[in-house]
Amino acid sequence: MNRLEAAYAQHLALRQKAGDVDWFVYEGIKLKLAGKTYLTVDFFLMLATGDLEAHEVKGSFIEDDAAVKLKVAASLYPFRFVLVRASGPTWDLKEIG
Repeated sequence: MNRLEAAYAQHLALRQKAGDVDWFVYEGIKLKLAGKTYLTVDFFLMLATGDLEAHEVKGSFIEDDAAVKLKVAASLYPFRFVLVRASGPTWDLKEIG
């Protein structure tokens, strides 16, 4: 886990204590996209509502292949995919798909 991912894990732990997030795991879910192409989601979480979300944490730059994998995964799987970026002391969340 890099520093940005570690900081986001702390953020999710705070959300869990607040009751917004029931559960989360780091790199615990590997999604098959096609043939030998996979996406290992940075954080997979279940909200207090029971909804499942896949959060991909990126810095200021996202590689083209990572962006394409996120879009493909969002089209194949029935849960919310979120691109997470640090924005000062807060987090910028953008839904993919």
